Amino acid sequence: MKLNSLSAPLKVHCITVGELQTNCYFIFEEKTKTCIIIDPGAEGERIEKEIKKKNLNVVGIVNTHGHPDHISANGYLKKVFSCPIYIHPLDAEMLDELKNNIVSFLYLGDFEYTPADEFIKDKTLKIENIEFEVIHTPGHTPGSICLVSSNFVITGDTLFCGSVGRCDLPGGDESKLRESLKKLIKLPGDYTIYPGHGSQCTISGEIKHNLFIADIL
Repeated sequence: MKLNSLSAPLKVHCITVGELQTNCYFIFEEKTKTCIIIDPGAEGERIEKEIKKKNLNVVGIVNTHGHPDHISANGYLKKVFSCPIYIHPLDAEMLDELKNNIVSFLYLGDFEYTPADEFIKDKTLKIENIEFEVIHTPGHTPGSICLVSSNFVITGDTLFCGSVGRCDLPGGDESKLRESLKKLIKLPGDYTIYPGHGSQCTISGEIKHNLFIADIL
């Protein structure tokens, strides 16, 4: 799929949730109010209030990967909005049970594990009239993904502004992370990066200033 074949530009709203300050994104169409929630890592009730304040119609929950600080409000929001949960199959077992998420010790909150309803398998993710190009970016976790729209990319914990995702946790792989970063820097330079933690930036800015990116060029 070519980038310019994607649907009209989408609106992005971010709220930061939980002890690990995870960026939870609402991606929506301004006209129809159709919305997907990306990485609801905690504070489900707060996320619910923000969604209802904006009068958004939630049609899906997408996890960029399976770490607890990105999935913890899945179950609560699925019940509230009656919508499916999406994740890459290589991270799917992290949503099933506490014993399967071996980095759960990093997260101190209480939450309910809720299995995925749909797997993100191919290069396109389309939920009703919201569409993304999917880039599989292993390294931080085996099933990490990035979601590309017509003018931005949601990078989860693969790429941050000025840094990259850690690969020293179970399932991490430095060599795979380097290959994943090479995919991302091929995106147009003016694309906005919306990372899993921290502030937003651009592809061109990271190529110039991110020392981790410089190391692979």
